[in-house]
Amino acid sequence: MKSLFEEHGGKYIQCGDYLIPDLGLTEQEQKPLGKYGMMRRKYLEENRSGLYTRMILDGTLMAHLQEIDETCHKRLEQMIPQMAKAEGVTEALKAKDQIAWVQKMNSLQACAEEILLNELIYI
Repeated sequence: MKSLFEEHGGKYIQCGDYLIPDLGLTEQEQKPLGKYGMMRRKYLEENRSGLYTRMILDGTLMAHLQEIDETCHKRLEQMIPQMAKAEGVTEALKAKDQIAWVQKMNSLQACAEEILLNELIYI
């Protein structure tokens, strides 16, 4: 007869005379979270504790956090060049005045991150 743990896909490890549940991390859980995944986890933990707890119990939290992190990075890669083009931040400006170019690019980076935080992290 299988235990409830085994019925739900759990495995045991033989350790001497005892069977100990194998609670090791899955491959997905071993992948480290990035900046935006950690920010989302902190937000859920502090502001949406019910959702956070449900996702932990369902086993969907890590997949959600990694998806948020990947989505944020992809969106930043798309948004910053588009915003730079719209603001007229070009390679010519970089060659002419590097300090001004860096200032504008940092400003665009901050604006893009603020947009992502409001659209993906703090919802």
